[in-house]
Amino acid sequence: MKIGAISLGCDKNRVDTEKMLARLQKAGHTVVSSEEEADVVVVNTCAFTADAKQEAIDEILSVAAVKEKRPELGIVVTGCLPERYKGELTEGFPEVNAFLGIGDYDSIVRAVEAAGEGGKFFRVSGGDAYTRDRVLTTPPHYAYLKIAEGCSNRCTYCAIPGIRGAYRSEREEDLLAEAEDLAARGVRELILVAQDVTRYGLDTTGERRLIPLARTLAGMGFDRVRLMYLEPEMVDDALIDFIATERNICRYADIPLQHIDSGVLRRMNRHTDEAYTRALVKKVKDAGITMRTSFISGFPGESEEAHKLLAAFLAEAEIDFAGIFGYSREEGTPADRMKDHLPKSVIRSRTRELRGIEEGVILRKAAAMKGSRVEVVYEGIDYDRGCFVGRTERQAPDVDSVVRFRSSVPVDIGECYTVEITGNDGIDLVGERV
Repeated sequence: MKIGAISLGCDKNRVDTEKMLARLQKAGHTVVSSEEEADVVVVNTCAFTADAKQEAIDEILSVAAVKEKRPELGIVVTGCLPERYKGELTEGFPEVNAFLGIGDYDSIVRAVEAAGEGGKFFRVSGGDAYTRDRVLTTPPHYAYLKIAEGCSNRCTYCAIPGIRGAYRSEREEDLLAEAEDLAARGVRELILVAQDVTRYGLDTTGERRLIPLARTLAGMGFDRVRLMYLEPEMVDDALIDFIATERNICRYADIPLQHIDSGVLRRMNRHTDEAYTRALVKKVKDAGITMRTSFISGFPGESEEAHKLLAAFLAEAEIDFAGIFGYSREEGTPADRMKDHLPKSVIRSRTRELRGIEEGVILRKAAAMKGSRVEVVYEGIDYDRGCFVGRTERQAPDVDSVVRFRSSVPVDIGECYTVEITGNDGIDLVGERV
């Protein structure tokens, strides 16, 4: 059968989708790029926030609309949405043939084949065996390596532990074998992801194994190894020094701080406070590491003073990239049961203010790059602007700004070129290939 796939949410979900597609290919099925060609469409969902749930529901309904015109089309819904709402989706989505939870991807072939025959399949109870086979859905020069599943941090606002379970590190030998496969397929940039990569190995060996793992991976022929999602209380001097000095490790750290006010951080169960956070940001910046982070605005009980403290911190700290998210109430979380929830209008207003401050920071930093030279990996063409598009080691795919550049000679996807920055287009850098 011909299989179409839609992957929603984070890059960890993308890896899950790629491994499901590999299982389906191994069973003799063909992966196609559009719903119109497909006999069965797999929708791998996210349910982390209200917005993510709504996106998942909208995508399922969109595929269901295609099924109205083609009743023989099979629909399989996988991932966080079925896992979080076990048994509640079958009545709400009668058009869907099969549901699989996040630990049930070993059953994807049975689910797809049942859907292709017009049957039903439901499984939200399993524990997958590890597989390294993947159908890459990223550009050929970079790929994600998911080094752990689940989370044990128990932040009060977060539904992830309830959906994906406690933290579970993958075996080091499995990850190295998977990375060898990716390198052999031409991957040049390897991006390590997990809900929290800094705790890798603690659950299995009692030791933090991120640095040894990343050092080994950096010596396997990759041009770049990038570390995503570093929990702030786990970012010590040794890790900062490793990122700043190790060959082939991107000078880049994604550290979700979530707030600066000590009282808010305590209610979030974040295990940090204002003094620690300020010191950490200074250490990272002093080491020459580009920093991405995220903040939650409007958490229950966030006072006007706490909001102003966060606004002032954003302006002072000049963090390279920061995502600002309005607090989203998630059923089943401790924060959902807290008192002093703020009106949605207040959350929206505060979020807009913080985003405006951070946009100003990024714009100033972009303008200050004029005249510098950077190494850029070419990734595609912006036909509207008539230029090439790429990234430096200080820009992660999809979430950060890009470099738009022109070249008088041809360039090749995935190759690195020296670009002189001549200005900026909003937060994006603009330049000419040297």
